[in-house]
Amino acid sequence: MSACHFCGTSLDPRMRIVKDTECPSCGRDMHACVQCRHFDRTAHNMCREPQAEWVTDRERRNFCDYFSLSQAPGRGGPAAKGNTAADRASTARSKLDQLFKTKEPDPE
Repeated sequence: MSACHFCGTSLDPRMRIVKDTECPSCGRDMHACVQCRHFDRTAHNMCREPQAEWVTDRERRNFCDYFSLSQAPGRGGPAAKGNTAADRASTARSKLDQLFKTKEPDPE
């Protein structure tokens, strides 16, 4: 299910997104790089579409012809709570502790 990158509001994946479409909840631009399925901060040009042109502000609307609404859950709102670096680190630490905890000998 698609969700707004900024507020985490669930969106209909069949929703028609044009250049001036805004999120019904927070009013932020929907036709923006951060809302697109091709957006990847680690990729060249921050986009997995090799023919896309450079966009200066990735959080504002643009004219990219390759835009397609991301199916990933939103990263900015209630849907993204608990996904901070500290939360991920503590979760990883607890999983490691469970994995490597010493087993108590069976009382005989």
